[in-house]
Amino acid sequence: MWEILKQHGIEPAPERDRQTWAAFLRAQAHAIPACDFFTAITVNGVTLNVFAVIEDANCRICILGATAHPTVDWAIQAARNVVMDLQDVGATVTHLIRDRDSKFTRAFDAVFEAEDIEIVTTGIRVPRMNSITERWVQTCRHELLDRTSIWNQAHLLHALGEFEAFCNQHRTRPTPPAGRPST
Repeated sequence: MWEILKQHGIEPAPERDRQTWAAFLRAQAHAIPACDFFTAITVNGVTLNVFAVIEDANCRICILGATAHPTVDWAIQAARNVVMDLQDVGATVTHLIRDRDSKFTRAFDAVFEAEDIEIVTTGIRVPRMNSITERWVQTCRHELLDRTSIWNQAHLLHALGEFEAFCNQHRTRPTPPAGRPST
């Protein structure tokens, strides 16, 4: 598209010279957690939806629940749990990245907006905008869910809790960009 516009002598829109998405994330990583739902299937074929949050700055994972039937009320409670968890660790959060999943309702967003946390929705079919979370979900699938027979919701939550603890305590953290202290 850019080449077509250039061929026709059309300059980029004035806001195109603003900060790129990558630059925004690097500058704000300390204040931007990201969340996502992913699924896990039990041995009897039950699909469970898991809600996870990751803090971009230090890659701290938090599994906030799993359910076979995610309702609006369940998602709102998960949002409240995110806010409480962030307050417990003293995180100063300004934005929350999420995709456009229908489980993220207006009421879900309102929980964060009440805490002055701006919701940043990713583009349609642009998983790179939530890449840290997407990568962790793939790691969780590859290293845990693809190798473990999950019996039920309780077993899934136990296995995810162990994996969460492993990731938060034993995995190496990415080196922070220059000028930002490591966590």
